[in-house]
Amino acid sequence: MSDRFALTGARIFDGADWHDNASLVVKGDVIEAILPTGAIPSGVSTVETGGGLLVPGFVDIQVNGGGGVMLNDHPDVASITTICRAHAPFGTTALLVTLITDTPAITAAAIAAGAEAAREKAPGFLGLHLEGPHLSVARKGAHDPALIRPMTDADQAALIAARKQLPVLLTTIAPESVEPARVTALAKAGVVVSLGHSDTNYATATAFAEAGATVVTHLFNAMSQIGNREPGLAGAAIDSGLYAGIIADGIHVHPATMTLALRGKQGPGKIVLVTDAMATIGTDMTSFTLNGRTIYRKDGSLRLADGTLAGADLDMISAVRYVHRIVGLELDEALRMASLYPAEAIGQAHRLGRFANGTAADIVGLSEGLDVRNVWIGGRKLFGA
Repeated sequence: MSDRFALTGARIFDGADWHDNASLVVKGDVIEAILPTGAIPSGVSTVETGGGLLVPGFVDIQVNGGGGVMLNDHPDVASITTICRAHAPFGTTALLVTLITDTPAITAAAIAAGAEAAREKAPGFLGLHLEGPHLSVARKGAHDPALIRPMTDADQAALIAARKQLPVLLTTIAPESVEPARVTALAKAGVVVSLGHSDTNYATATAFAEAGATVVTHLFNAMSQIGNREPGLAGAAIDSGLYAGIIADGIHVHPATMTLALRGKQGPGKIVLVTDAMATIGTDMTSFTLNGRTIYRKDGSLRLADGTLAGADLDMISAVRYVHRIVGLELDEALRMASLYPAEAIGQAHRLGRFANGTAADIVGLSEGLDVRNVWIGGRKLFGA
């Protein structure tokens, strides 16, 4: 295929508006324009999509694994590539491969692998999300409490150094284990700081937002909840400009709770869809291990032997369908929650989550029933006939 082509025959969503009787023109690895179908320049090859929808590729800022692989078990470039490839058939064209709380050696290996994947331009790899180890044991979830610890000067320096090697670096921390000044230093260095796995109160969470935190990790899960006299971290996430990830699988958060959060969320930060996906995505495996503990796949969820939820058995197009069909959001808003809003949350909306001249040619072709039919990353087809 030519490096300049037009996708025709589908309804196009550019991240803000819908376009009918239009074509999406791609030049190399970027979007060139959305044009009336009759106005495609001569010499531009056309690709008929057969109807359906063309939407911006999904951006997932919390992906622990996929294709049978967990980054924790194999912190190398091959695993990163496998994870990214496993999520492409579900519409995810850019993701933060996530390392769950682990040892300093595993963390260093994951950072080195991420830096190499970035240099190799692994399709779909956007950067790393280091979820821990600087969390609260009281809200550990499936994280190994023996590996949770306070942030030190060396940890802070390592994160700042890692950011220089990665396109995006997000880290989830709890105020119980990190001082506000460290958050400020990380944010100034370009690290996206997210609050999560924390039992902190509303006032402290708000203070950490003022110090530089801009995101909250998996809203309502592994955090202090909204009470009548203490709104907790969940309340701070909604009553603030913070972005907040949410796992829309019908297991982690009740749809009525999602609806309340969406109605109450204050801007400019939005609620964004995350999968918190594990190794199971794209496989038929029924169990796997994390930090030496077995996680079981059953009835749409992933759990430790004691019943603790351990990530999610969720892909992004399923999350989009859930908030559209079950929660009741308009399709355009559901799509923005999977593309534009997460791109904004990590400072990448200038090139991801929307179609405009010069944005990445990360494109998902959907059927009218919201099944993924085709996926392009950087103008190259990664999935579909």
